Amino acid sequence: MTKRRARHEEAEFRHERTGRDRRNNNIEPMFKKEGASWDPLEQPGFGRRDQRYVRKIRPQNANQAALIEAMAKENMIVAIGPAGTGKTYLAISAAVEALETGRVDRIILSRPAVESGEHLGFLPGDLQEKMAPYLRPLYDALNDRLGVKKLKQSLVDGIIEIAPIGFMRGRTLNNAFVVIDEAQNCTYVQLKMLLTRLGWHSTMVLTGDPDQSDLLGGLSGLADIARKLSVVDGVAVVELTDQDIVRHPLVASMLSVL
Repeated sequence: MTKRRARHEEAEFRHERTGRDRRNNNIEPMFKKEGASWDPLEQPGFGRRDQRYVRKIRPQNANQAALIEAMAKENMIVAIGPAGTGKTYLAISAAVEALETGRVDRIILSRPAVESGEHLGFLPGDLQEKMAPYLRPLYDALNDRLGVKKLKQSLVDGIIEIAPIGFMRGRTLNNAFVVIDEAQNCTYVQLKMLLTRLGWHSTMVLTGDPDQSDLLGGLSGLADIARKLSVVDGVAVVELTDQDIVRHPLVASMLSVL
């Protein structure tokens, strides 16, 4: 009787410990260990879909259609317009399509590391980890088009490269699809440097909203660059408007009065 009770109590203990371990395993991935850096690819939301999103992107309005057509035909595209018009998502989608069809060998993403009205201080980790919070919108779009597993592998293999604007000088970007996001936070000199990185068999897309620069007044060079490039053959400047916003309808309504 004593041995049977002892076996019973031992079985109950194992069952309780197993349940506790399973609960801990479910919780642990949601939190980073103390001292570890933040990685957008390790967030819970990225585990919801690992398969590749294969449905072809369809434009929601005439200006989006013009942007998609320009990215298919031209090597230099400047897409300017208010928030929510799909500039970044369409650029990433075009980059992934160009990579998967063999038009380019790699995707290069760059975005100025400028905080929106507040200073975050020094960020821990290596270069990719430091840039990760600023590049989260690009990771979102890439995950939607590739799936998190393929995205992680592409980053490891160098097929998708994170290139801070400060380290772009002197490079020649051949056989690449280059996306410069939030270009309104670049100065005229920075944008001129970026534009002259374009190499053979490459496409470069600049996206941004000149009205939402986080730089001091007069420092953003996007509007001036777009105006000057609009007369250059082979460069497409696509302007989207409040009517092209595809986010919540309130976004367009608010921007019309703000």
